[in-house]
Amino acid sequence: MNAPSRRATPTTWIGHVPVGSCHPIVVQSMTNTDTADAVGTAQQCAQLARAGSELVRITVNTPAAAARVAEIRQRLDDDGLGVPLVGDFHYNGHVLLRDYPDCARALAKYRINPGNVGTSRSQDANFRTMIEVAVEYERPVRIGVNWGSLDQGLLTQMMDDNAQLAEPLDAREVMIDAIVESGVRSAEMAEEFGLGHDKIIISAKVSSVPDLIEVYQRLGARCDYPLHLGLTEAGMGRKGTVASTAGISVLLHDGIGDTIRVSLTPEPGGDRTEEVMVAQQILQSMGIRSFLPQVTACPGCGRTTSTFFQELAQQIQSFLTARMPQWKERYPGVKDMDVAVMGCVVNGPGESKHANIGISLPGTGEEPRAPVFVDGKLVTTLKGESLVSDFQQIVERYVADNYSPDQSISDQT
Repeated sequence: MNAPSRRATPTTWIGHVPVGSCHPIVVQSMTNTDTADAVGTAQQCAQLARAGSELVRITVNTPAAAARVAEIRQRLDDDGLGVPLVGDFHYNGHVLLRDYPDCARALAKYRINPGNVGTSRSQDANFRTMIEVAVEYERPVRIGVNWGSLDQGLLTQMMDDNAQLAEPLDAREVMIDAIVESGVRSAEMAEEFGLGHDKIIISAKVSSVPDLIEVYQRLGARCDYPLHLGLTEAGMGRKGTVASTAGISVLLHDGIGDTIRVSLTPEPGGDRTEEVMVAQQILQSMGIRSFLPQVTACPGCGRTTSTFFQELAQQIQSFLTARMPQWKERYPGVKDMDVAVMGCVVNGPGESKHANIGISLPGTGEEPRAPVFVDGKLVTTLKGESLVSDFQQIVERYVADNYSPDQSISDQT
């Protein structure tokens, strides 16, 4: 894949997962369970990991939650899931990490918000305690700045300093500068307290796409720490998906970002793994990583008004999704396969020829015949009630013939 070039960063290891410019961009997610419920939290961590989340963050906000982290880790290990767990701490992390050493050991990374741990040049005891624990257990730290909980002392000082300028900046500019300054200053302070330069990741999350892009562009120019991307409070459904994709994609195209999370608000009872799948699709659409066979599908138009095209396209898409868990274990390269499912004779044959395997389904009024192209060549024309199953067999044969069990295609970005 022709992936964008990345800004150079050191490698930070989070458990067995490497983060940095020499490694694939990492997909992560976060649970929304009560961490004190070890069974429920472990189950959701497992769901996220199986969906493809390479890091899973859990809330550690109370003694009851901290007391169950080691059990959650053990439950995942017992299920054969080594996904690293990240502890999300606010306000009392310095207490919980010291009082619950099993929690500190079970977590692969600690997330610290400098806006609510009491960090400053004169009052840094709580922040320092968390860094000392990270040093003791050789754990990396994410300095997670969020404009909803920005260090008010720092912001006030920068606003006052700005007011003294002959030509003051507007409040938005000062806010962005304060977010960047908070992250960089906290990272430098962590190093002063003994944390290695290669054990620090920074995030600077906002909920506006233009602000997100500007914050990370400035942050990327200020430091070489790996950066975690994400639009905070992105929202639900289409809004959250589109906004996150817009902001994250621009930054990835600029070579900024080493881990990503799409912070979707799930519908009541909704599937938490949706955020993982959206993050994967962003990376795949940008040509950065492959996770599943890429499907080019016709949107339909006045030439495809019958339900025949929609039903067949849905069946083929479902088949590819269902087969992928088995394929990816046996045929590592299959994730790079391109499949075209087209709806009529206008663009169908042409698009199908550009894919590894393509089928051009009949549109409205066309004869119910579907030419199939393999690596650009017409190999057969399907028709009749077995059209879908016949196409599935062709795909199965193509996978077995072209993606050998010992094939390994790199995910390097």
